[in-house]
Amino acid sequence: MRHPLADRLLTKMNGLGNEIGILDVRGTGLPVDGAAARAVATGIAFDQLMVLHDPRTQGTEAYVEIYNRDGSAAGACGNGARCVAFVLFRDRAQDVLSVETAAGLLECRRLDTWVYSVDMGPARFGWREIPLRREVEDTGAVAFEIGNGAPLTAALVNVGNPHAIFFVEDLEAIDLASFGPRLEYHELFPERANITLAKVVARDHIRLKVWERGAGLTQACGSAACAALVAAARAGLTEHDARVSLPGGDLHIAWRENDKHVIVTGPVAFEFETRLDAALFEGVSA
Repeated sequence: MRHPLADRLLTKMNGLGNEIGILDVRGTGLPVDGAAARAVATGIAFDQLMVLHDPRTQGTEAYVEIYNRDGSAAGACGNGARCVAFVLFRDRAQDVLSVETAAGLLECRRLDTWVYSVDMGPARFGWREIPLRREVEDTGAVAFEIGNGAPLTAALVNVGNPHAIFFVEDLEAIDLASFGPRLEYHELFPERANITLAKVVARDHIRLKVWERGAGLTQACGSAACAALVAAARAGLTEHDARVSLPGGDLHIAWRENDKHVIVTGPVAFEFETRLDAALFEGVSA
């Protein structure tokens, strides 16, 4: 039986090198699950697959499911949301629209053809909100063993996804490719976590390296950039507004004082559009 996603149009984009696939199934009722996302990833490389479904909430353009390349679900993706905004704005005159994800409503704003901002909603710091398996005294300072006998302290925060932010003096002194996957699956994180090394360069500038759950080392992670700025500002290390530099480039992050929402602003790039090959879905149930 031919899989219903065969020959569906997929738009390939990236946000600062964060590879994004966008699959629009609005108006079809087609379900997409983790197995289908993994199948797509065997033919088209992506860090996150953004699946657009019919809106669930009045006033929104789409309900967006987010899958990592390993088929696991994500609650939010700042770079992916900007890429979704590009696709949705292509045939529209207005410059503001909203989409919905498992993490809530996201307001997207077009600043120019290739630059977008997304309101990621409020950051969350409660141990149940992150979530953690057990209560910790202070989610802003949790010690983890990294294998060499020297514990590192992380700030834990949820910005759509659970994040652990480690502030360090030297981003290259720790092998994140080894350290990241161990911490992603740490027993404290029932939904796994994104692991970030952060260096505060100035009150308005942070540099990051990110191990993204379900995707691995990434050129950029929008929600990690948001989490890092929030954690840094909360600790008094930076202002509430800063440039966040990742291997793929820079994002501008603002943690608004009035409503505590986090805004991510940055560029997107269009790569190509293609039809999904039916062979990708061999052995995948519809």
